[in-house]
Amino acid sequence: MNVMLTGYGRMGREIESILTKRGHSVTCKIDKGGFGDYTEVSLDLLKKVDVVIEFALPEGMECRIKLYTESKVPVIMGNTGWLDKLEDFKKIVLEGDGSFLYGTNFSIGVHMFWNIVSNASRLINSSPEYDIMMLEYHHNKKKDSPSGTAITTAEKIISNCHAKTDIWTDKLDREILPNELHVASVRGGYIPGTHSVTLDSPADTIEINHIARNRSGFAMGAVMAAEWMIGKKGFFTVEDFFNNLMEK
Repeated sequence: MNVMLTGYGRMGREIESILTKRGHSVTCKIDKGGFGDYTEVSLDLLKKVDVVIEFALPEGMECRIKLYTESKVPVIMGNTGWLDKLEDFKKIVLEGDGSFLYGTNFSIGVHMFWNIVSNASRLINSSPEYDIMMLEYHHNKKKDSPSGTAITTAEKIISNCHAKTDIWTDKLDREILPNELHVASVRGGYIPGTHSVTLDSPADTIEINHIARNRSGFAMGAVMAAEWMIGKKGFFTVEDFFNNLMEK
């Protein structure tokens, strides 16, 4: 594949390394901070690529999505902080016959973690003595809180655990309500990403953890998703890709 990387920070560099190892070419790197070959996406540049992998800031996403859709180039979107505009962006892609896949996390291990958390959340429906909560840690450069992975994990909990209906991400200056799932965030140091789900009862505690050692797992998943998207049209989630992968 000939690939455009939009966003050339730490994740972009990791993706470039894996693309090279798998025999692909990085045709151009787009970075607003000036760390790539160009600072803006253009239709001329898109004519030279087979797929776009974007891990950048969400500012300017709508404009870029319109360009990707117009060019008919598949895009793998790893940005977070834009899901409030999901339906608007989905409409742009589908009406323009585009090709788009997004996800809050591209790590194969995280998707295994989500499956385990979903099953655990269902199990405690028959054991009301258990409560469930979440904690996530990330490095001091991360710009959003809670992480997209934490939000997705929380959504999987409340979709499977009957007792929890609302996600609470702010600090609590009161007693938490029984239907609220508390998601706490800590920022500091150099942690690539740690997500912990705790099930607690008067008798015992169960912890389910995913601890990322580095960004390679996320980058590998993004590259594999890009390979999977070649020749596809439509609006996909990373779960579509991983479900297909796990079925095989």
